[in-house]
Amino acid sequence: MAASRYKTLVDAMASDIRAGRLAPGARLPTHRGLAAREGIAVVTATRVYAELEAMGLVSREQGRGTFVRDIAVPAGHGVDQQAVATDAVDLNFNYPSLPGQADLLRQAMREVAASGDLDSLLRYQPHSGRPQDRASLARHLRRRGITADADRILIANGAQHGLAITVMATLNAGDVVAVDALTYPGFKVLAHAFHLDLEPVPTAADGPDLDALEKLCATRPVRAIYTMPTLHNPLGWVMSATDRTRLIGIARKYGPLIIEDASYAYLVEDPPPPLAATAPDITVYVSGLSKSIATGLRVGFVVAPPPAVPSLERAIRATTWNTPALTTAIACRWLDDGTVNRLEAQKRDDAKSRQAIVRQELTDLPLIGHPSSYFTWLPLPEDARADRLTATLARRHISVTTAEPFTTSTHTPQAIRLALGSTDLDTLRSALRTVRRVAVEDACA
Repeated sequence: MAASRYKTLVDAMASDIRAGRLAPGARLPTHRGLAAREGIAVVTATRVYAELEAMGLVSREQGRGTFVRDIAVPAGHGVDQQAVATDAVDLNFNYPSLPGQADLLRQAMREVAASGDLDSLLRYQPHSGRPQDRASLARHLRRRGITADADRILIANGAQHGLAITVMATLNAGDVVAVDALTYPGFKVLAHAFHLDLEPVPTAADGPDLDALEKLCATRPVRAIYTMPTLHNPLGWVMSATDRTRLIGIARKYGPLIIEDASYAYLVEDPPPPLAATAPDITVYVSGLSKSIATGLRVGFVVAPPPAVPSLERAIRATTWNTPALTTAIACRWLDDGTVNRLEAQKRDDAKSRQAIVRQELTDLPLIGHPSSYFTWLPLPEDARADRLTATLARRHISVTTAEPFTTSTHTPQAIRLALGSTDLDTLRSALRTVRRVAVEDACA
């Protein structure tokens, strides 16, 4: 088949998908069916589908076929960041998925449909979640080192919503919040929306500079400390037990609330105890299943000191009334039957494999990250320009993130964050080779 004929077919199908002539979710012909319809070889039909998949226009499910993707919803979303182009290799956002997850969901939906309480899932739920679902989360949290009664646990629509209701329930406009100089962009957006005063704390090699944090608390009325002690995003550190003890001591001395974000904590085996386990009376613990299971599974949870629970419930009522019961029911089934534990273990192994590839392909570059993290931080020489590097990579159809979305201080470091979980291993390896080549060329420019 002539190259022009092959490209014409790819372009025609891509045009039909983008124009809606091929509807989202539509099952496409089998490879043999496409070959017979177009009069091409099966190997060429396979190549056509592979290119459409690389463009983000179709998805393939083992044993089921090839389906049109809903391109109205980009494959990844960021806060105050542009969506990744459908034809780009996504090293910007993380949405790790494992083979067979769609089959797990299909089976779970069948089980829920056959259950006796299906009608109850169609009604309003308690604002903080059904008692049995909060009990499932309590059992799950015990495996993470947190012993909490179910009445201290509230179910949210993902960890981001958990952070939002925590801010709404515990802070006021103008409150000073201590944050790392590089931190999760989603919290920055919340701070802006609720008019919080973020005070950046310098970072050390394995956590925040606690001397600087204590000095800040001694000189300003800090109302909260936002921290990610287990697998910091974007730097990947895990705070030591000693530093956790000191951070808690600072909070007890000066009075700020601790907001502990544990969204990526599942990737670390045997970390020190969560802050919420040691200081449950002054810590709000926020996490969820979107990172560990699937980004579309918007089930988060908040563990709070008892006095904060009523305010958190009001915040849930004001924002979403309650978490969708069907989604929560599926998530809690997976918590109880061990599916979540299995998927988390598999994703830890997957992340380790991806980190190993990073270290093979970006050897001799000053990488910062945890060996089982889904992201890596790459500092650039001071005379380099991260935006120029990012633009060059974008022209080569690779999307990465600069330090700007993560920065809370006046100085934005020249660095990029590489998200590793959103592409297959071969594509990741190839993209990293391009990143290395462009980074070296930029440094020599």
